[in-house]
Amino acid sequence: MLTVAMWVALLGCLQARELQGHVSVILLGATGDLAKKYLWQGLFQLYLDEAGKGHHFSFHGAALTTPEQGQEVLAKVLESLSCPKDVAPDRCAELKDQFQQLSQYHQLKTTEDYLALSKDIEALVQREGLREAGRIFYFSVPPFAYADIARSINSSCRPGPDAWLRVVLEKPFGHDYLSAQQLATELGSFFQEEEMYRVDHYLGKQAVAQILPFRDQNREALDGLWNRHHVERVEVVLKETVDAEGRTSFYEEYGVIRDVLQNHLTEILTLVAMELPHNASSSAAVLQHKLQAFQALRGLRRGSAVLGQYQAYSEQVRRELRKPDSFQSLTPTFAGILVHMDNLRWEGVPFILMSGKALDERVGYVRVLFKNRAFCAQSEQQWVGARSRCLPQQIVFYVGHGELGSPAVLVSRTLFRPTLPSGSWKELEGRPGLRLFGRPLSDFYAYSPVREQDAYSILISRIFHGRKDSFITTENLLASWVFWTPLLEGLAREAPRLYPGGAENGHLLDFEFSGSRLAFSVQQPEQLVPGPGSAPLPRDFQVLGAKYRDSPLVTAWPEELIAKLASDIEAAAAKAVRRFGQFHLALSGGSSPVALFQQLATGHYAFPWAHTHLWLVDERCVPPWDPESNFQGLQTHLLQHVRVPHYNVHPMPVHLRRRLCAEEDRGAQAYAEEISALVTNGSFDLVLLGMGTDGHTASLFPQSPTGLDGEQLVVLTESPFRPHHRMSLSLPLINRAREVAVLVMGRPKREIATLVSRVGRQPKKWPISGVRPDSGQLVWYMDYEAFLG
Repeated sequence: MLTVAMWVALLGCLQARELQGHVSVILLGATGDLAKKYLWQGLFQLYLDEAGKGHHFSFHGAALTTPEQGQEVLAKVLESLSCPKDVAPDRCAELKDQFQQLSQYHQLKTTEDYLALSKDIEALVQREGLREAGRIFYFSVPPFAYADIARSINSSCRPGPDAWLRVVLEKPFGHDYLSAQQLATELGSFFQEEEMYRVDHYLGKQAVAQILPFRDQNREALDGLWNRHHVERVEVVLKETVDAEGRTSFYEEYGVIRDVLQNHLTEILTLVAMELPHNASSSAAVLQHKLQAFQALRGLRRGSAVLGQYQAYSEQVRRELRKPDSFQSLTPTFAGILVHMDNLRWEGVPFILMSGKALDERVGYVRVLFKNRAFCAQSEQQWVGARSRCLPQQIVFYVGHGELGSPAVLVSRTLFRPTLPSGSWKELEGRPGLRLFGRPLSDFYAYSPVREQDAYSILISRIFHGRKDSFITTENLLASWVFWTPLLEGLAREAPRLYPGGAENGHLLDFEFSGSRLAFSVQQPEQLVPGPGSAPLPRDFQVLGAKYRDSPLVTAWPEELIAKLASDIEAAAAKAVRRFGQFHLALSGGSSPVALFQQLATGHYAFPWAHTHLWLVDERCVPPWDPESNFQGLQTHLLQHVRVPHYNVHPMPVHLRRRLCAEEDRGAQAYAEEISALVTNGSFDLVLLGMGTDGHTASLFPQSPTGLDGEQLVVLTESPFRPHHRMSLSLPLINRAREVAVLVMGRPKREIATLVSRVGRQPKKWPISGVRPDSGQLVWYMDYEAFLG
């Protein structure tokens, strides 16, 4: 009994010590818009929630503003604070007065200012006879100020060794991978990872914050459903009716993808797609599983996105940023992105991310739509209530606004009755006439929060309690930028589709997906000549036919160009198979044909793959599994999606006897012999080439000693670019083809395209100029940027 009594006494002492802990909250940028609108209210809510539990607080507003001005602004902000609806007015006034007594303003400019603040906090804690539990620094300031503030905190305002430090950071966290890495490295030199809390306020939205708890509490019902076998698609959507007026300086730098999709919508996607930890309340486990979800995201390409811009945007930019009248912004204000996960659970399931400004409604939601294999023999009028198996089956985390007007979790009654925390969520009352996603609200089990809370109030509470799983770690941040940066770079010069804004958008922004490609559903009216007084835009053109180097030229915007080339290749294949029973196609590697491979894989189901032989025009001297391998690119983007007999696929033999392109292995001669044995007269039905900025084609480079003439069909060459050693078809063999298609894309090709258009046949200087089929046809496929600049 004595031992038990001692333990009880010790526990009481520990609890008393914990209750005496003092927490200082320092709000940097305390007079800014975010602080005035959300953060002071969130801090007041923290005080209301925790002060009665024995915690002691002091709140310090800090900015560059003078003490007199700062104190005046702070007084107005504190006076405007509100209490929850269930708090009586007299009690609310009393609580506000207490909070105001605990709040003060500091001008923080120099290291000495931070040192003085630290001494003030220490004196306060000592005066009240408390121990210091920790300090929270909330950075409500632009990212360019982070480093100087972090340096001052680290050197002059850290708490003592027995207290914790929590530093809260607001987005943007970089502009791309390199800038995010640089910022992370800089902050990492002052703070430990466990001290940093990067805020994405959408993770504090009640419906979003409920995704993981919902999955955990309904684990038994969802275990068999939450996978590729049952989920048709996932939609993550944030629509806004407001435009960017007044914020164009920020928007010109970031655009809709950086502003919304790279952070808010991607974070939500990972909550839906991540593997659910056995212990979903473990912050470390949740963060680790989120990182694994990031790492499973398949890389995005140009065809993964559609972009739009409301028509008034460029004029707003010209006015606010004082741009010339001719300025046309390329910044997207609308984006739809198609994402896939490369793992067993989600293989083949499309995740659609969409956000935009100046749209027809303000709403946010995550919608998981399930496959429906039911067929109902009776008409819809005979279905029993909302329980027919033929009704759509879906789970929706409704973030807010829209027709419903509040956060909610909706589950189709044809799925299961969900479990939600009864203390914080309640069933929605019926609202006759309200329809969501094409169905009446009565079709769903619908739940809403008992008490609606602001996202920042929720996140500030979680910062106080050290719940890291609601915030973005350095690893997860960089993983997100690894995913998004290549697409952003690829879209940097892409002209977005213009839309009028609001209800007038009609179906202009509707899009659809096929395989891994996304495209607008409605084609805008096209014309060959732009209208008077307007700069040419993508919608002003269509596929054009002309001549280039005395050969047919097809020119268009990239999507239309690739579609045209793919259709022409399919037509050539069908013709060859009809005449000869087989089609011999030689393909170049590199990045230019990737979109073509994807188009052929996903949009040409009548293609005679079973009768097609695939050859390589050139290959880098690397192992076939190396990412640099042209064959590996062909395998990734085409072969794994179509049914070509394996014996009809002919990779170049660059890797023989564990050596790469060794002369004595006679790989080039072996490939030439294989071509001679299988291809009649060595005449491919179609050869696809590209053109480098130096005029090279295949792996035939200027001044190449082999391959530009002579009798050799396949040669070993040297490239000025890494990897230097290559194998290539020779010009004489290429010129035997029945048809040669040259694909040239991108503004960097404009200069060489202009030069080559003016020169004669000089393959030693410009190997592409030596492409002239002996008895076949040469067709150039060139996008507008390469052709017109």
